Amino acid sequence: YEKSSTILTSNKSYGEWGEIFKDHVIAAALLDRILHHCTTINIKGESYRLKERKKQGIKTGLIRHNSTEILEN
Repeated sequence: YEKSSTILTSNKSYGEWGEIFKDHVIAAALLDRILHHCTTINIKGESYRLKERKKQGIKTGLIRHNSTEILEN
């Protein structure tokens, strides 16, 4: 505990985790433990995976604004 780094990635916001786990109480407890002494980096922007599709003129249906948030907990 607190001796090494852990990186978690998700395309869902914290508020959506209750729907993922089908239990908002479990999700809240899990997030409480995961987010204790953490740094959260929210990256919003165009997907690198979709860059090639855009070059080819294939519409992705995604509209995003470029920004990055860093939240210290």
